[in-house]
Formats: sequence, structure tokens, C-alpha cells
Amino acid sequence: MAARSHRSSRRPQRRTTLISVAAVAAAVGLTAALVVALGTDRETDAEAVGNAGARQVATTPEATGAAATPERKASASPTKSPSPSATATTPAATPTPEPPTRPSPATTRQEGSASASSAGRIRAGVEYEGVATFYDAGNGDGACSFGPTDDVMTAAMNTTDYEVSRACGAYVQVRAAGGASVTVRITNECPSPCRPGQLDLSAQAFAKLAAPSRGEIPITWSLLSPSTSDKLSIRYKTGSSQYWCGIQVIGHRNPVARLEVRDGGGWTRLPRTEYNYFLSEQGGGCGGAIRITDIYGERLTVEGITVRPDVAQPTGVQFAAH
Repeated sequence: MAARSHRSSRRPQRRTTLISVAAVAAAVGLTAALVVALGTDRETDAEAVGNAGARQVATTPEATGAAATPERKASASPTKSPSPSATATTPAATPTPEPPTRPSPATTRQEGSASASSAGRIRAGVEYEGVATFYDAGNGDGACSFGPTDDVMTAAMNTTDYEVSRACGAYVQVRAAGGASVTVRITNECPSPCRPGQLDLSAQAFAKLAAPSRGEIPITWSLLSPSTSDKLSIRYKTGSSQYWCGIQVIGHRNPVARLEVRDGGGWTRLPRTEYNYFLSEQGGGCGGAIRITDIYGERLTVEGITVRPDVAQPTGVQFAAH
């Protein structure tokens, strides 16, 4: 809607008054006499008002240089609990000192758990509010690059909570207002107009919550750490070699928070892409030992995985259930 104008279209009329020269001269003389009588050490009423106004302005933040307090805006997060702030998930690769290690099997070993949680926006034990919609998931492949799947219980996460593929592989329990629930795995990203808290379910998953004719329903959802006998696998991206490689973790029980490779005498953290691969653009660590950390801080070290592009290589290990 266009803004209204507050300007009047009518111009003010000029008013003219004839004043005699004599009257003007008499008034000037009278004013001069009053000024002399009052003295120069007292300010006039007009000066007093002006000085008082100046003193008052000097105490305002604009005049003194004090910073004005910014107005706080309400959070747009749809969660019952405050949504965790979005953090950067693709830091520059930085080497960290290599911890003491014991001799390990040729394939894999588990180092144990880190003391601090590595959770991003989606945290365990938090119930999030939003809406569920649905789409034709096709063969199940999506932005997470897991590839085709026969599992139709999948969903696309809104871009904000997708968090540069950090949500990929997460198992989420979705509950409708009427009490129905379904567990889905995040395999795709739902861009705008999907909003924070929203899940775009496969048509099959949505049908377990409500009739498809409803189109969109209010939901709550939370992270799961499901029981599984499957072990995670490692896959190198197409075109990977000892000079450049992309590394992906597949079949993990809990969301992956970080991936590091042994490069020289230490561990180097690899940046993550929105298509769910960790990249070593200079080839450091390609084909060497890999250390994977989940959002609970547990670290698994995998060894003996050679660079074989497009092949899911089993590891024999899995993150613990929570």
C-alpha cells in the first residue's frame, strides 16, 4: 500500500501590514533603553530558554556519545525451548595434536567419548514445534547424497535446521496433534518457503499422521538415537584421489558433528559441504585414518579405508545409543 502524504495542497496566503516609520523608530528606541536598564550580566528570557534547552540536549545519548540500547526482537524459532543458535559448520581445517594411541586392529577401533557435546541446532532431549508438509520423495535420494533407498520413511529438513547438512542421517520422531507419530530419517533439504521447525515428509510418512488432503498439519518433533545392528560405512566421492578427496559417513545412528583425517603428525578437521561430504581439497589425509565424532561427543577412529570412489566401505563400528 502506498504511503499517504501529509502535505497540504493549499499554499498559505501572505499577509501584508503597513507600519509607519515613526512607530518603528520609537519601538527601537524603547527596546534599547530596556536593554541598558537590565544590564549585560543577566540573560534574557529567550536566552534562558535556549540555554536550558542546550543543557537538556547535552544529556541525551546522541549528544554525549552514549550508545543507545538496541531494541530486542522476538525470536522466530518455532521450538518450545529456545532454539539453539545457528553455528558455522564449515570451519577452516586446523591441525590438532595427536593423542597417544595404542596398537589397533587393521580395520577399526573406538577411542571413546569426548567430554563436550558437539550438538548444533538440533539437540537431544529438546522438543521442537513446527508444521509437516509432504512431497514425492521419488527414489529416496536427496541433498544428503545418500543415494536411492527403499526406505520410504524419510523427510527433508528446513534449511535453517538442516544446518549445512549437519542434520543429514538424523532420526526424528514426529508427532501430530491427535497423537499419531512416525519416525523418519533426514535425507534431504527443504529450502524456502520451508521455515524453521518445518519438516517436509515423504508422502508415505505424512499419511501415517493425517490424511494427505490436509496438506499441512501442526507437529512436534525430537531427535532419536534408535536401536540398530547396522554398522556405519565410509564412502569417497567421485573423483577422489590422494590429491583431492571428499569423504562421507553412511549408516550412522547419531548425527555426525565432525570428521578429521590423520595428516602428518596430527588430526586435521575437514570442512563440510551442503551435499554432506567432508572435503580435503589439498589431499591431506586422503586414504589415511579417519576420526568421526557424533553430536554426543563420541569419537570413532577408522583405519584401513583406502580411496575407492563411489564405494561404501564397511567399518564394523557404530556410535552408542542414547
